[in-house]
Amino acid sequence: MTDIKRRDFFKLMGGAAGLALAGCSGAPMVSSSGELMPKTGRRVVVIGGGYGGTIAAKYVRMSDPSIEVVLVEKSKQFVSCPFSNLVIGGSYQLGDITIGYDKLASNHGVKVVHQEVTGVDAGAKKVVTAGGTLSYDRLIVSPGIGFRFEELEGYDAKATPAAMPHAWKAGEQTMILRKQLEAMKDGGTAIIAVPTTPYRCPPGPYERASQMAWYFKQAKPKSKIIILDANPDITSKGGLFKKGWEKHYKGMIEFRGNNKVVKVDHKKMTVDTGVEEIKGDVVNVIPPQRAADIAIKAGLVGEDKKWCPVDATTFESTIAKGIHVIGDACIAGAMPKSGYSANSEAKVCALNVVALMNGKAPIGLSGINTCYSFLTDKEAVSVAAVYKVDGGKIVSVKGAGGVSPDLSTLEGQYARSWIKNILVEMST
Repeated sequence: MTDIKRRDFFKLMGGAAGLALAGCSGAPMVSSSGELMPKTGRRVVVIGGGYGGTIAAKYVRMSDPSIEVVLVEKSKQFVSCPFSNLVIGGSYQLGDITIGYDKLASNHGVKVVHQEVTGVDAGAKKVVTAGGTLSYDRLIVSPGIGFRFEELEGYDAKATPAAMPHAWKAGEQTMILRKQLEAMKDGGTAIIAVPTTPYRCPPGPYERASQMAWYFKQAKPKSKIIILDANPDITSKGGLFKKGWEKHYKGMIEFRGNNKVVKVDHKKMTVDTGVEEIKGDVVNVIPPQRAADIAIKAGLVGEDKKWCPVDATTFESTIAKGIHVIGDACIAGAMPKSGYSANSEAKVCALNVVALMNGKAPIGLSGINTCYSFLTDKEAVSVAAVYKVDGGKIVSVKGAGGVSPDLSTLEGQYARSWIKNILVEMST
């Protein structure tokens, strides 16, 4: 849509529609049929405004401006999980990793609707929101993660996160954990409970331990951190994390593999592994994970009731035709659940959605992932990989990518450039 056409459209539709389309405050226009925004041409609806959803919406519009794109996201701003550990450690601020959606509308004609999605009617091709329905020709779902709270005995979905924050969705939870660390006495114990894989950001818990230790070293040097990991060993960049801990935080971080937390008590501030009960001054319980609630409600998860099976090339659901699932919620073979993976999947998905809508053959997947982890406020390590489809599955390309050779301040500079560039790409 050209700038002139977009201005004329807003003029014709009037102020109320403009508020709905731009995602500003005010009541969206709802038709007599309950449509939040009546469909007049070909339309792609995207659910979720994170690493996957923003890029998918943008790339559909860039690939074919004749397709209307509606991005549905409840929040007015997106807070990045990558780099949120540095907020917990104190070297970054929440505002440094927060973006808005206005420029997606003004630069690309993406129509942003801030509504909560309550359901999907795949048969009728409608997204159901708290404010009305949205019809679509194809739907891209990038909802992120949900939690399997029911697997932690004693976990109260309302009370426990306030006392034992997971901080695995960045924002309010990030700041709760940071403030608890600030209030903790010197000589106290912080516990991090790591769930069984797969979960969002495999190296995230170990970077978090590093950032807590960096803060403790500056402000509370007598304190310690216990990592209770449901997995046998550190799941990503393990050798480099252990080397960094020995170098910077000798005796401060204790790693215990095969220690799955099965029970919590937020009143006593204890966790139980089934073998022993451990008390902490600060307890960061990261629950086991699954696809977000809307993926469950929409019937997009597989028999395991956890993740969404998809076609490895187009990311179209193998359960619901015309619906594509990307990012943390989907089963993407060898690709990890990370921000960069979601970004990479979104681009391929968007191009293939446009191809399918125009009667063309899908393109093959060329996927990329890079993940940086900070050991201090400046030193970081990284892992990178390239992916392709082989035999209907996403696999790593042998010989491509790898783990950084050592801890490095240069890796930290690369990491800061990466977060800055990817957030700009998502928001402009």
